Amino acid sequence: MVTDTKTRRGARKGSTSSSSSSSSSAPPDPLSSMLDGTDPLSMFAAASASETPAMSHSASTGDLGRKRREKEDELVGPDFEPWPAKRGEILARFTTTEKLSINLFMGSDKGKAPGPGSSAVSEKVRTRLEELDDLEEGSQRELLNLSQQDYANRIEELNQSLKEAWASDQKVKALKIVIQCSKLLSDTSVIQFYPSKFVLITDILDTFGRLVYDRIWTMCSDPRPLPDSFTVEDVNDTAKETCLNWFFKIASIRELLPRLYVEAAILKCNRFLNKTGIQETLTRLTAMIRGIGDPLVAAYARAYLCRIGMEVAPHLKDSLNCNFFDLLGTFQQISGESVRNQLVQQRVEVPEYLTLYSPAISWILQCIAYRAPEPLLTEMMERCKKLGNNALLLNSVMRAFRPEFVAARATDFIAMIKECDEAGFPKHLLFGSLGRSLACADPPESERLTILNEAWKVITKVRSPQDYVNCAEIWVEFTCRNFTKREVNTVLADIIKHMTPDRAFEDAYPQLQSVIRKILTYFHDFSVLFSMERFLPFLDMFQKDSVRVEVCRSIMEVFIKHQVEFTRDPVILNAMLHICKTMHDSVNALTLEDEKRSLALLIIGFIRMVSFGRDFEQQLSFCVEARATFCNLEPVLVQLIHMVNQLAMETRRVMRGSHSRKTASFVRACAAYSYITIPSLSSIFSRLSLYLLSGQVALANQCLSQADAFLKAAVSILPEVPRSISVEGKLRSSESFLLDFISNFLATLLVVPDHPEHGVLYLVRGLLNMVQDYTWEDNSDAKVRVYISALPLLAAMSQETYLYSIPKVDSNETLYGGDPKFLSELNKLCDTLIGQILDHLKALGRDEQNTRRQGALAFSLFAVLLAHGDLRNNKLSQLAINLWNLSHKHGYCETRISVRTLDYIKHQAQQPDMAHLSDTIQRLALQSRT
Repeated sequence: MVTDTKTRRGARKGSTSSSSSSSSSAPPDPLSSMLDGTDPLSMFAAASASETPAMSHSASTGDLGRKRREKEDELVGPDFEPWPAKRGEILARFTTTEKLSINLFMGSDKGKAPGPGSSAVSEKVRTRLEELDDLEEGSQRELLNLSQQDYANRIEELNQSLKEAWASDQKVKALKIVIQCSKLLSDTSVIQFYPSKFVLITDILDTFGRLVYDRIWTMCSDPRPLPDSFTVEDVNDTAKETCLNWFFKIASIRELLPRLYVEAAILKCNRFLNKTGIQETLTRLTAMIRGIGDPLVAAYARAYLCRIGMEVAPHLKDSLNCNFFDLLGTFQQISGESVRNQLVQQRVEVPEYLTLYSPAISWILQCIAYRAPEPLLTEMMERCKKLGNNALLLNSVMRAFRPEFVAARATDFIAMIKECDEAGFPKHLLFGSLGRSLACADPPESERLTILNEAWKVITKVRSPQDYVNCAEIWVEFTCRNFTKREVNTVLADIIKHMTPDRAFEDAYPQLQSVIRKILTYFHDFSVLFSMERFLPFLDMFQKDSVRVEVCRSIMEVFIKHQVEFTRDPVILNAMLHICKTMHDSVNALTLEDEKRSLALLIIGFIRMVSFGRDFEQQLSFCVEARATFCNLEPVLVQLIHMVNQLAMETRRVMRGSHSRKTASFVRACAAYSYITIPSLSSIFSRLSLYLLSGQVALANQCLSQADAFLKAAVSILPEVPRSISVEGKLRSSESFLLDFISNFLATLLVVPDHPEHGVLYLVRGLLNMVQDYTWEDNSDAKVRVYISALPLLAAMSQETYLYSIPKVDSNETLYGGDPKFLSELNKLCDTLIGQILDHLKALGRDEQNTRRQGALAFSLFAVLLAHGDLRNNKLSQLAINLWNLSHKHGYCETRISVRTLDYIKHQAQQPDMAHLSDTIQRLALQSRT
């Protein structure tokens, strides 16, 4: 609802702040001086003119050192928590559901014509006074029934209006907005919202302060920019006069609170007038605050002045201390009749009211404690004692000073906490603040156990589960830092005791998670961690699936990072299997692939750290249990198969020459494990590679029937390979992967003996038949490339001694011993493959677009014949020459490769029994594309 009313000139409505009595040390009201005939502008000018002359350039070495130290003190480092970091926390913490209102008196913008015969200075004074009179007596605009969000939106609109008024050169209007917003800080009708109101309105004051400072700075930057370290001598007269005008306008504000806030907002502008202006103004404004009657309003006014002081002149500590000591002097007002009546009227309890002071007091103390010497804390503690150990003040002191200072006096603080009155501020909050300091710094070792016992006596008696866990979570870190698993286990037992009834833990998952994180930070020996009787029961309180998985994940991450030695500890294994199973069981059809991959990597990290030494059977039993437990995560199954294959090889190495039957039996058990597990994998290439790997391991361990089964299984699933696969979320042709696998498979077949019941080269023929029947991509040369890759294998099989062999495994060289029938089968198969390749080359030659492919394949076959064929055979030699010419026919063959090939042939021709290559090389010529 919006209502507009007009008020008569002179009938001004007083405010709470203006009705309060001012301190005797406060400066006189500038408007009163005006009535006495003193011109405030002249006063500022006189103050500016009376400042001490600039320091001469011939400063002594001591003076330079002193200036350097002062310069360092003027800087606020990154270790000081800035106001914006606290702003969001205050807005989120101090909220209300009650309706709010904004009451603004916005004057008209009409101009005032100067009277005849008046001087220029007095006319300026009169005009500005009339503008401000109009400001305070203009139309009233009242907004009622606003929600908290509506209130924030309206304040933001005023902030925007301020910027727009300034941009359109309506400086008086901008000042009106700032003054009216400052007046709102005297309203405590919805008192629990006051800290948030303070934050919102001081945002407007900050904006105003920046605009005024930037305007005067700009006026000084012509013709060249003003340096950051400028002095008063660098400021021109126009800028000084403008700055004086602003201070005069502000001094003309009749009400105390807006006059104080607005002048504080432009405090930095004193730099343009004189060297000591900031210090003098801080002292004067500090004294002015004593005239504010409401202790809460006064506390936040002091907080704002301290904030501006830290931004402008952090080295001026006197005003900070004075503000704080003044604040202490107002504490007796909190228990006064006026405040109590106000709280009764608004139905606000004293403890809730006291918390409203926390942001203001904490900020002031933070400013005072910043880089303060340790004795200052002792002085603060003494002042707290004189005030009867005021809990609110004591809490702020502990949170403001460096943890090292607080920790050194932890016993003294506990004694003071005991003397506090718990009715206004609960003691568990004080112990919470003390615990935060002790989590960062250690008290004397001889006092630590006493401190923990005294603190826990109070914490364990807290009735509210939420209050209890908030405090307990803080002290867990102190316990972990300084004590053993015994004390930590006791703390966990107490937390379980308090949080289990009525399932209170469901509302405290963040705090309980924090407890786990802190324990994991200090306990990296998992045999110690899992030997705590209450650790796993503590984990059982996490019954929300997402939270439970997150906790298990954090435990696994710490285990993988810090567990450097293999383990077989049954306590660790049982606990970690339970944790990993929790993560595994969270996987369902809706789980994202990235999440599955992340969980699988954590579980694999655990599996890799499990080792039973030479107890191979126990290791295999663990793998069997893990397969049943983690059957839904394919990467884990792949890892287990690799582990079992490695186990089989390790068994053969360790047990070589002894217990051969037992070893063979174990290896067959490992092979059976892999043979059973591989089909459960969904990835076709994982199955292919693992079949091949397992076959190679079985072959190396002389388990021929198992090796044969693995290789046959690999050949049988080749037709299942899709033409495209997903790689990192993108579809790619599977041909390159398939060709790589077949090449590796062919290399293995050299040492695989033929099965006596399946005929000669049955695995080679089976593979080639599958390749023949496979549906390759259109216009693909993959099948022919497989045929070309098979020719070196067949050539190697025809040798009397194979290139490589496996110990104690008789390959075909031993089985057939150069039998003519075996060699005849090899030659027939080679002829068939070469015929297929040549037919494909002819087909490519029918289309000019395929000549590049034709040349590449022809050169590949030429290279195979050169390396593995007997070119003394005229027919084979002529074929090689024809392939060379075909590969160079269209000029697509790289000249560099051709030259290197010819050089190789020339070199080989000089070797014994290779003279026939001399005739061949004479018939090979380099051709270019014409």
